[in-house]
Amino acid sequence: MAPLKQKTQIQIRFSDVDKMGHVNNATYVTYFELARLNYFDSLAKDTERIDWVNEGVILAKIVMDYLQPVLMVDTVFVSTWVSRIGSKSFDMTCSIVKVVNGVEVEVAKGLAVIVCFNYTTNQSIPVPERWKEKMVWY
Repeated sequence: MAPLKQKTQIQIRFSDVDKMGHVNNATYVTYFELARLNYFDSLAKDTERIDWVNEGVILAKIVMDYLQPVLMVDTVFVSTWVSRIGSKSFDMTCSIVKVVNGVEVEVAKGLAVIVCFNYTTNQSIPVPERWKEKMVWY
């Protein structure tokens, strides 16, 4: 089984760049968030829309390793996939790359622990089976 991977191109905004001319380190986490949202959009595209109130998610933990700086002129992509599926949570991994001379160079990598959550009952819930089925290729 291989994970379903989603690749998202990121548009770097002027506000993403700090005084030193680099994309601010906190912005990498926002790029990962954008990629996670894109991942969920692709997960639900073939089925009914996700009911985020009854089958929502909560970000429980995020870790980011910074490897190289990103500049405003760089072309950046984030690849996102589920690297672990538990009973009520799953891990999403990301690889942030910039294109240098036609080659993708990893500039950061991250891991987010996502807990499935019902906002009506205010409780964690099992990972929906139909999500699990789409998170991996057979």
